[in-house]
Amino acid sequence: MKEKIQAFGRFFSGMVMPNLGAFIAWGLITAIFIEVGWFPNESISAMVGPMVTYLLPLLIAFTGGYNVAGFRGGVIGAIATMGLIVGSTVPMFLGAMLIGPFSAFLMKKFDKLIQSKIKAGFEMLVNNFSLGILGAILAIISLKGISPIMTALNSAMEAGVGFFVDNKLLPLASIFIEPAKVLFLNNALNHGILTPMGIEQVAKAGKSIFFLLEANPGPGLGILLACCIAGKGMVKSSAPGAVIIHFLGGIHEIYFPYILMQPTLVLAVMAGGASGVFTNVVLGGGLVGPAAPGSIFAVLAMTPRGGFVPVILSVLISAAVSCIVAIPLLKIFGKDEDLNAAKAKVQDMKLASKGVATVTVDAKDVKNIVFACDAGMGSSAMGATILKKKLTEAGLGHINVVHASVSSIPQDAQIVVTHTSLRERAARSNPNARLVLITNFMAAPEYDLLVEELKGSK
Repeated sequence: MKEKIQAFGRFFSGMVMPNLGAFIAWGLITAIFIEVGWFPNESISAMVGPMVTYLLPLLIAFTGGYNVAGFRGGVIGAIATMGLIVGSTVPMFLGAMLIGPFSAFLMKKFDKLIQSKIKAGFEMLVNNFSLGILGAILAIISLKGISPIMTALNSAMEAGVGFFVDNKLLPLASIFIEPAKVLFLNNALNHGILTPMGIEQVAKAGKSIFFLLEANPGPGLGILLACCIAGKGMVKSSAPGAVIIHFLGGIHEIYFPYILMQPTLVLAVMAGGASGVFTNVVLGGGLVGPAAPGSIFAVLAMTPRGGFVPVILSVLISAAVSCIVAIPLLKIFGKDEDLNAAKAKVQDMKLASKGVATVTVDAKDVKNIVFACDAGMGSSAMGATILKKKLTEAGLGHINVVHASVSSIPQDAQIVVTHTSLRERAARSNPNARLVLITNFMAAPEYDLLVEELKGSK
């Protein structure tokens, strides 16, 4: 079930994450140049409406179609989504995430059906006209048939969300959001669900609380501060560095292993997340665009003029609550790291029993190492930087180290470094690579062991 949920979430977040730069550009223009922005400018702010109505949904549709059927899939996804946009009075983010990939799927099936029937010399003619004809048909169907349905669905979702907001029940969402984050569903949850909802809310209200439901760095900061105060051994020694990477760098994945090592801490982030959401609900806090990555700098950059007090308070209060709840949990339920290592070993054995084979690679032949995480942007980028530095210091700078999504590991990777919870997915993504499994992104002893092994093979 977890794998299916993750796959579903990755599919939707995979349409939004590649386009985050466009979302941020729109958010900055909105925050700075609209009538209540920092520097109101009527001519520049005229871009806000068209960007949210046309540019962003079409980018999502193109990306979703591209992920299914390459460039042709992207083109037909954008064409079909144009019908939704013209036939609706609200931004068609949800519609774009559905019709874009679906149109590409139909295009892919059609191409497969006629591939062997095209006579030599007619390939370009058939390919161009088939895309144009099918795209036109889908655009008309979207305009006349699907657009009213999506508009009604948007209205129903808006009414449901409004009920939770109006009745101050939105903090309860943290009961589900915070555990989902720790299970590495954070990117799928934030960019696949909350960001599209937030964009639609901004178009109507000028800001949205949805951008802070998952991206608030406060709960994770509280966990790491508690580890600094009441942690033991490697947990305590690695926590200060993790604070900097999490709070300033915005890589939330850095604190997930601390909770995975001590699962009761999930109660602390749930309490911290709920308190932050409650603060924003009461004080009217919200952002004008997605804070990506979830750094305090990104959060402040997306805060509208006059909205800094509730946003900053929500971060501080959620961090304080999370820390206060976490400290006694660490003292009461804290386990030594030997036990955690034993549990990791048991998990490895369990995975091996499911047929996940161990691949061996000759160290002297290693040229490409990939650090993989769920989305390929957060913890993997940080891990790749740390490992590359260690390799360079050991005189192994010629070894290429890159970061990637665990679902898209390059096939030329000889060694893949990833979190233990991602082992099965990494093995499926590249079954020929050797896996190096870690539990702590900042201070994994496996880094040094791998470097020594590679150094000894020179």
